[in-house]
Order: sequence, then structure tokens, then C-alpha cells
Amino acid sequence: MSGKQAVFAVLAVVITFLAASAAAQEEKNELTGVVGRIFISDQGIQGATYFNPFVRSGKGLTFEVNYARRLLMTPIFGVSGEVPAVFNLDEDLNSGSDVVPKDYKQIFVTPAVRVNLFPYTAVSPWLSFGGGFAHFSENKDLLYYGTNPGSSTTSGAIQGGAGLDVRLWHRFSIRGELRDFWSGTPDFPLANTGKTRQHNYFVGGGVVWHF
Repeated sequence: MSGKQAVFAVLAVVITFLAASAAAQEEKNELTGVVGRIFISDQGIQGATYFNPFVRSGKGLTFEVNYARRLLMTPIFGVSGEVPAVFNLDEDLNSGSDVVPKDYKQIFVTPAVRVNLFPYTAVSPWLSFGGGFAHFSENKDLLYYGTNPGSSTTSGAIQGGAGLDVRLWHRFSIRGELRDFWSGTPDFPLANTGKTRQHNYFVGGGVVWHF
């Protein structure tokens, strides 16, 4: 490559970077849709003497809608305010006795601060931390038969997450993420686990629209 060609190549790279930076600066808002699963560890039932003395949770299909607004941008990092709203509408349950409902629904809404590294580049890892509320709505029927004596509950929730955004085309990126919603527990009067808090691990992927 001649000296003139090298100069042109460097100029092309610089112009491309500046154009991407200008476009990114204009895109102050994000709307994200994510699909994934929530994972909850099994909980032992205190005093149970029957087979399978645990509250076992399924891996509920979960949806996230997230709005974010960029607050601060530098070439090294960017700071955004975001509001992830996560919906797990069918968290199946299992146990060795008729002590838990068939299933329940989860909703998490946790406003947060997100920090992206290298926000002007095509690949940007990020961390998120925030807090809000969790709501659990239980099935009225127990697992095998009878009426569930538990009730719906709402508690505070703390959210911590990490992920990776990859710019695909113009105003669209793909996102992979892991979030932990540390919340209160569902109301299981017949299955005392001794727990007042639980981790709800959400793993998912989706699309980000920058505008």
C-alpha cells in the first residue's frame, strides 16, 4: 500500500467513526424487546417428611420491555436511565405434596442506571443496577386438588444485570443479557421454606431500537 492509499484508508476510518458517533449522539432513546427464561432455585420445605420435600420452580417463558434514555455519553462509557419491565406469566410449580399452587405469575418493574462501555462502537458490554417492585399472582388451585390458601403479594425488588449490545444495522442492535431480580417470595402457607427473599435469574435475548 502506498503512502497516499494509507492516508485515504485512515481518513475513511476516521470519517466512518465520526459519522457513527454523530448518529449515536442523535439517538438518545432506546426501546428494547427481550424474550427469555427465569430460573429460580429449589427451596426445601421445613418439617416436611414426604418424598420430594421441595418447592420446585419451572423455567417460565418471560418477556421484557425496556425503555432507556441516554444521560451521559463519552467515547469510553455511556450512562443511561432505564426501566426494565419483566413479565413471567406462567411459572409452573412442583412438590411432593399438595402444598403449592399449580403456578403463578411474576411481574418485575425496576428503574435502573445502566453503564455501557464503548457506546459508539459496534459491540458494547454493559452493567445495570436498580430497584423497584415485584408482584406475584397465584393460581387459585393447589397443585393436585383443593383451593390455594395463599394470596397475591407485592414486595420490593433489587435488580442487577449485565449484557452485551451488538449493532446490526442502522438504528437496530441485538442484545443478550442476564438480570437477577432479588425479591420477596410468593405466599405459600402450606410450604414454609423459611425464606423471605429469592433470586429470580432472567436470561434472554432480543432487539434494541435506537431513536
